Amino acid sequence: MTRLLRLAIATLAALSLTDAATPAQARAAVQHATSGARIDAIVVLHRQAVLPEAGARRASVLRALRSVAGADQRRLLALLAIRKLQGRVDRVEPFWIFNAVHVIADPDVVTELAALPEVAEIRPNTTLEAPAAPLSGGTPEWNITRVGAPALWSLGYRGQGVVVANMDTGVDATHPEIGSRWRGGTNSWFDPNGEHPATPTDVNGHGTWTMGTMAGAAVGVAPDARWIAVKVFNDHGTATTAGIHAGFQWLLDPDGNPATDDAPDVVNDSWTMSAPGCDLAFAPDLHSLRAAGVLPVFAAGNGGPAAGTSLSPADNPEAFAVGGTDAADGLDPGSSRGPSACDHSIYPQVVAPGVDVRTTDLYGLYATVSGTSIAAPHAAGALALLLSAFPGLDADRQALALRNGAVDLGPAGADNDSGAGRLDASGAYAWLLAAPDFSLQAAPASVTTPAGGSASYTIDVLARNGFTGAVSLSLTGLSASQASWTFTPGTEGSTQLTVTTAASLAPGTYPLTITGTSGTSTRSTKVALVAPEPPGYSLAATPSSQRTAAGGTVSYTVSTAAVGGFGSDVDLSLSGLTAAQGSWSFVPSATIAGGSGAVQLNVTTAASLAPGVYPLTLTAAGGGITHTAVLSLIVPDFSLAATPSSRSAAPGATVGYIVSVGAKNGFAGSVALSLSGLTAAQASWTFTPASIVGSGTSQLTLTTVSALAPGTYPLTITGVSGALRHTAAVTLVVTAPPDFGLTATPATATVVAGQNVTYTAAVSSIGGFAGNVSLSVAGLPSGATASFATNPLRAPGTSALTVRTTRTATRGTFTLTVTGTGGSLVHRATVTLVVRS
Repeated sequence: MTRLLRLAIATLAALSLTDAATPAQARAAVQHATSGARIDAIVVLHRQAVLPEAGARRASVLRALRSVAGADQRRLLALLAIRKLQGRVDRVEPFWIFNAVHVIADPDVVTELAALPEVAEIRPNTTLEAPAAPLSGGTPEWNITRVGAPALWSLGYRGQGVVVANMDTGVDATHPEIGSRWRGGTNSWFDPNGEHPATPTDVNGHGTWTMGTMAGAAVGVAPDARWIAVKVFNDHGTATTAGIHAGFQWLLDPDGNPATDDAPDVVNDSWTMSAPGCDLAFAPDLHSLRAAGVLPVFAAGNGGPAAGTSLSPADNPEAFAVGGTDAADGLDPGSSRGPSACDHSIYPQVVAPGVDVRTTDLYGLYATVSGTSIAAPHAAGALALLLSAFPGLDADRQALALRNGAVDLGPAGADNDSGAGRLDASGAYAWLLAAPDFSLQAAPASVTTPAGGSASYTIDVLARNGFTGAVSLSLTGLSASQASWTFTPGTEGSTQLTVTTAASLAPGTYPLTITGTSGTSTRSTKVALVAPEPPGYSLAATPSSQRTAAGGTVSYTVSTAAVGGFGSDVDLSLSGLTAAQGSWSFVPSATIAGGSGAVQLNVTTAASLAPGVYPLTLTAAGGGITHTAVLSLIVPDFSLAATPSSRSAAPGATVGYIVSVGAKNGFAGSVALSLSGLTAAQASWTFTPASIVGSGTSQLTLTTVSALAPGTYPLTITGVSGALRHTAAVTLVVTAPPDFGLTATPATATVVAGQNVTYTAAVSSIGGFAGNVSLSVAGLPSGATASFATNPLRAPGTSALTVRTTRTATRGTFTLTVTGTGGSLVHRATVTLVVRS
């Protein structure tokens, strides 16, 4: 097993869109999918939330994230709902931690989504594998002292009041060292794979190791911290990008209520992608965590000792990567080296014990393990100690403290082997106590101004620990062609930022980053500039889908809302049904005066309308602006089938068929059953039951009359529900009754009186007859006798008939009758006998 919980990425061949989504890209991607295969993808939208500055309440971060996702995903989710009704979509999972939707759908639906203007990118939902890590021998507990934890314990800081979390293979909550520190409740455990929905579980061990190092009572850095966990890896050791996105999202709001602050203070991630390089798939999630004050701690990876072996997401700018050292502060040869493949910065950030570390294991046992997977939770535990001492410490400050408090290793200064040095929690504490620093605060958080207008913000530089340096301010987020801006006076203290937008600035929300620089220190805060839409209106229709039988009527509520001072009338129209299929009307009118209001759309279907799902397009036009909304009209149907397809019986016998009715599109009507193909003089039949409501089966019992002629009879079973009619074909084969046939040859024979002549009597089998047939002959002339070689004769078979004459036998021509008798069955055959002199 490898030292790090390394993840092997199996990229889906079905889809690999990484640039802005376009129909052409989607077509190219889905060509690689197996015929009929569904595509598992993450659909990323253009607009991402502008998050409040560091230090803001977590509730404001959650509100910003949910607001953007809720507004921008509305049309995409409505379209997917219709496609799901059509059976073309298997799964829809909206995300708000970043503005995206997880979709499993037909390739043509993915192509359709790529054409939507709000869609920026379509990514594969990749599969990640989690092999376990190795055990090794070594001296236990050295690592806790090495990272300076006891020094903070002596000051009373043991992680109390802090909640830590890991995203891993789970946690064995039965272990005595960590079980009692689980926070408990429904907001403290999440399994996106659904295998263990209620109770913390770990069948691998890796997650129990990392949690023990963070918060174990005897082997942990922060023994008084409480913990929660996300089991992103299933019991088979695999995870998906969608599941990891869901895990990060859960961590921001475990109980689903933005009004309650139950997110963890520290998150440890001891996993990486499998190959060196930069992958920003989780960068929006990490950005959201940092905005909420949570520093995402990652294992740097075990790609060493070569340079340039950084791994994602640890090398993302928002992550804090931790490498590994041994008991002598020597760098673990396997620990990944920098620089970061994403921004070429120093990598890792710090190093921590990662060789022969004793920690908790499954079933109440202990294990000694190695790898950067076990190094990272030392840093996470150290953050829990610091947050006990400095509650509310923002994520940037947390990272600075860990770096500036680290013990430098190797050449002086930060380097791409050990980063800022070996983790030292007591050093980080001392730095936080003494280091001068500053932060930026901007108000208001958002300003709305039309294109060509201006917006003003007040910027304050807040000094900490006696900071007195000069701070220069700069702005990013708008290009010179979009706006100009000035800072007055542009130095420390309160500063007025004025942004003047170009008349050509497109409507939208522009995230702006204000950066303060003092020497080598930089701090930033974010604001937003909103360029409102020009005068216009929005269009909405509810519900998005209705169901009715042919000949029925359904209603939708159609509403428009004017924005930006729009005041024109809006005219409504509908397409998707022909006049022969149905009619529709807007009540009280097809015109909404002034651009704001609501009307009722009534759609009446024709009695002859074929069942199915009918996409309807609602069009609104007014003031030179046109909007459309997609509605769905569902006409239910049923299916009809019968088994077996054929039955065989003799006349007078009884046979049975099973008739099945299946509901389609929510069908719930009554289906009356009938049979055709036989007359009442030929047979009688019954259906039990005679009608079926919705779906079910009926027994068809059919009895033929004894005189029914043998043959094949095609039968038609008909199901009728209102104007809906379906048929199922079956066959009845009536077999002939058992019988035999009798022939005699030759037809004429001549004999000279006093001699013999022979005929052959043949009995054939009809309808399976296999009985004995007794033979006799009549019509012999005087002086003649007859005998059969075999009598009785079993059918089928032949018997020689010998006629003997005397010299005095009567001359002439005679008709002989051969009779065969088999039970009640009697058949005859005649031959001619000529007797001459």
